[in-house]
Amino acid sequence: MAEAPRPLQKRKEDALTRLTSDKDLWVASADGEGTPTLVPLSFWWNGDSIFVATVRSNPTGRNIVATGRVKAVLGHTRDVVLIEASAVHVKDGELPAEYGDAYNEKCGWDPRESPSYSFYRFDPQRIESWRELNEHADRELMRDGAWLV
Repeated sequence: MAEAPRPLQKRKEDALTRLTSDKDLWVASADGEGTPTLVPLSFWWNGDSIFVATVRSNPTGRNIVATGRVKAVLGHTRDVVLIEASAVHVKDGELPAEYGDAYNEKCGWDPRESPSYSFYRFDPQRIESWRELNEHADRELMRDGAWLV
């Protein structure tokens, strides 16, 4: 039997805990023709945006530049945080040093040490969270970039 549904405020707290403490998330993107790709990436959350790093020439990097959109997922199938975000390539020299340092500290590696890697910033526009079907109908925590709770 499923646990009682969590109040929205608790779901927001749980989502923020995952954004702060999880090291990896799944990132889905598509090219201009709709060909999808799905990859796990390490990330750092600054309280407003998600920062990931990947090779500029791989499909995820190219898709972000081409479309400016991604979906990212934290958790597993019975504890999901689904994030729809606008996405931008953070050009060389534009990432504040303290952001790169925080990413390195959290994720255990520094993409700035490899010229083929770039950072990308995801700005959440919609966030949903649910564990079981009893939380599915009331799963939206953020809409149009603004928290609902």
